[in-house]
Amino acid sequence: MSVLRIGNASGFYGDRFDAVREMLTGGELDVLTGDYLAELTMLILGRDRLKDPGAGYARTFLRQLEECLGLAHERGVRIVTNAGGLNPAGLADRVRELAARLGVPVRVAHVEGDDLTAAHPGALAAHAYLGGFGIAACLREGADIVVTGRVTDAALVTGPAAAHFGWQPGEYDRLAGAVVAGHVLECGTQATGGNYAFFGDGDVRRPGFPLAELHEDGSCVVTKHPGTGGFVDVGTVTAQLLYETAGARYAGPDVTARLDTVRLTQDGPDRVRIDGVRGEAPPPTLKVGRNRLGGFRNEMTFVLTGLDVEAKAALVREQMADALAKAPPADVRWDLVRTDRPDAATEETASALLRLVVRDADPEVVGRALSGAAIELALASYPGFHVLAPPGKGAPYGVFEAAYVPQGEVEHAAVLDDGRRIPVEPPADTLALAEVPEPALPEPPAPGPVRRAPLGLVAGARSGDKGGNANVGVWARSEAAWRWLAHELTADRFRDLVPESRALPVTRHALPNLHALNFVVEGILGEGVAAQARFDPQAKALGEWLRSRHLDIPEALL
Repeated sequence: MSVLRIGNASGFYGDRFDAVREMLTGGELDVLTGDYLAELTMLILGRDRLKDPGAGYARTFLRQLEECLGLAHERGVRIVTNAGGLNPAGLADRVRELAARLGVPVRVAHVEGDDLTAAHPGALAAHAYLGGFGIAACLREGADIVVTGRVTDAALVTGPAAAHFGWQPGEYDRLAGAVVAGHVLECGTQATGGNYAFFGDGDVRRPGFPLAELHEDGSCVVTKHPGTGGFVDVGTVTAQLLYETAGARYAGPDVTARLDTVRLTQDGPDRVRIDGVRGEAPPPTLKVGRNRLGGFRNEMTFVLTGLDVEAKAALVREQMADALAKAPPADVRWDLVRTDRPDAATEETASALLRLVVRDADPEVVGRALSGAAIELALASYPGFHVLAPPGKGAPYGVFEAAYVPQGEVEHAAVLDDGRRIPVEPPADTLALAEVPEPALPEPPAPGPVRRAPLGLVAGARSGDKGGNANVGVWARSEAAWRWLAHELTADRFRDLVPESRALPVTRHALPNLHALNFVVEGILGEGVAAQARFDPQAKALGEWLRSRHLDIPEALL
């Protein structure tokens, strides 16, 4: 059968607005996807729905569609998106109203079954991650636009691929290939040079969005429209493959993809071929993302300039002790960030930041009484006293938790434009997840002279969040560098380089086909991004910090 060209125009809620038009006008395309959901997004949409029961979807998508629905119809491009969020039926209705107003004849279907909030008391939103066969059913019945709620990001690609090629459940290698393609596309321009460790390799001022040319056997070529910015090479694809993953088994509702079987080949300028992917039966359970309000937080940042920074910080902490003792918050965190430099040429570079973060279930405990106490020190504390923001009341924060339910307990269904419902059966075969045996590593390099230098001179990295855990994928750019990296960067060495991880479980997974190591650090993000327990709450820059750390590196690699 023909090649299926699937492009992506959104990697998150708030991504480049013009991307839908850019993808529709930039070149050939059969399906355009849009990924709007993340753990934090579900919390945001849940709070929207508290204010308005008819809300709960990504409003940006409707505005993008108003500009481009006619264009997509003229070009015969079908649209598949998870912008439905917590209310896919509501968004599907809004799309139909928009199409009628614009006079564009399109059939709109949506996918249901992910919403399990009623079964999780206390949750603001609890949604199962569904697979791609609900999307496939909608497309097979002629839908032009498919709106989903919480599906896996890769399902936006596996669904159209299954519909186009006629794949059935159990065709694991083909499905796994589509999962890998979907994982590469899901974060948009992260596959085309965005957020890339070696961004100097190309012009990434305005990267184009990626597309995949899928084949019937599950292989694909990742590329971008001609003339768009950024670049696609084995490195950019490797970086995205490692993003927010763990071990060799990448589990999903339809298939478990074996990342240790992925082969990447440069197939020409801005073209990377992905093949060799093998798949296994999916696990018997579905992941449920559960978001709840965790309480309230407040933050004050004191600016400490010039000399005696440590003594100034100690004075503020002592002066704030009484206010914190009157109604003690459940959680109090002080952090002194030494951004100051000696003999600095500007006041800003002569200043350090002392952050006070408090959390409690009672908004009054972390409210204006506490932040006001900080401001009352303005003329009675260290020399040069000032803060970065005025006093304010406590703001709510969220907590993300993962739960699991048997696949058969979810009523996955495709809801067609005419109201007909097509149930999607759970997989007939499942396989519980297990770690793969440790793969064979290459021979270490011969001993030779070394030089103290940053890891990033010989290795790339990309990091991200999964609830309270973070992953850091690290890859070598050459066979010689891989031979060194595989033996040098152990879990213990990782802990040495990232002191925050020393008291936490750190698991290393080796992926020799990709010349890569993937580290999972459990609990480093506390209760997840919405809780903002860490300076970098999504661990986006954790990999870049690791690359900046110094090691004894063989001179032959430098």
